[in-house]
Amino acid sequence: MNVIVSNKYQNLLNSLNIDIIKSINGVFTVEELKMQFANFYFNKMIIDITAIQDYENINVIQLLSVNFDMDKIILLLDDSPKVNSPMYLSQLVSMGVYNFTRSVDAIPFLITNPNSYKDVAQYHNLSGFKAPKLNETSVDYSKGQISKRVIGFRNITSHAGSTTLVYLAKMYLEKVYKVKAVEVDGNDFQYFNDPNLDRTDSTSLDKYLNDHGEYDIVLVDLNTNCDNLCDDVIYLIEPGILKLNKLISENKHIFKELENKKIVLNKSLLTDKDISDFEEESGSKVFYNLPPVDDNLDNQGIFNAFLSALGFSRINGQTDDGMFNVFN
Repeated sequence: MNVIVSNKYQNLLNSLNIDIIKSINGVFTVEELKMQFANFYFNKMIIDITAIQDYENINVIQLLSVNFDMDKIILLLDDSPKVNSPMYLSQLVSMGVYNFTRSVDAIPFLITNPNSYKDVAQYHNLSGFKAPKLNETSVDYSKGQISKRVIGFRNITSHAGSTTLVYLAKMYLEKVYKVKAVEVDGNDFQYFNDPNLDRTDSTSLDKYLNDHGEYDIVLVDLNTNCDNLCDDVIYLIEPGILKLNKLISENKHIFKELENKKIVLNKSLLTDKDISDFEEESGSKVFYNLPPVDDNLDNQGIFNAFLSALGFSRINGQTDDGMFNVFN
């Protein structure tokens, strides 16, 4: 059963031939929606974007993405210039908000056929509109402000492979992007014998990122908590039994803390069924399952698929227009 949160488009949404368990109308803050649906089970929540207070501020939508499972949310956009600007749409995709449309008629399709990144990649500006951090002043759309994309990699289980993964990502991405890689509070990059790998400490990372604004992408090997300086963070888990048992024994709330974050199973031999079991038992959602890769071999096919899932489709020399255009 589905939920409708409506305002401007109440009549259109009420005319949909879908199963509805609850419908509310008005203008709500994200916190009000969170409280109202905290313990409420639903299949999909269809939100008329005008029902969200201050919805043109991208920080508000980011707050929505933090508090709700965006796989269950379908956003019906209005016709305002700001919401339909390339910057706003690109930031939606960067936050993992894939199910959005201006067409009410597309909503029944999205309920049964939710979008993946592939379906909305055409709206993602990889040259880098930077999504503002929560509580920052919102971006000035009139100035067309752009910047690099900063992606952090953090080990959740011990030795889950963040350093090697950053090195490999740089190696493949720099073929078509201007890329920098930096290790924070560590010294493992020295073993790759690559003079283009940098290191810094947590107190200097902010300055380092400001000093390298000419790069398309900066990849950060996070050994300490500097997640707030990144546009996106990949949380790495090596899903062996010993690793997982040790992780949970050290922090039994770890998967609650990782809720709505990008979990990547690295050095993983899990099948689809294994991943489904893992998600059910941990109460989490896996963003990607990456098999073991050898940095001395050509793993281009395997690694390019991973990088494409992160939004870097240029590495495959393609522009994806999606299989079903739900935006028009």
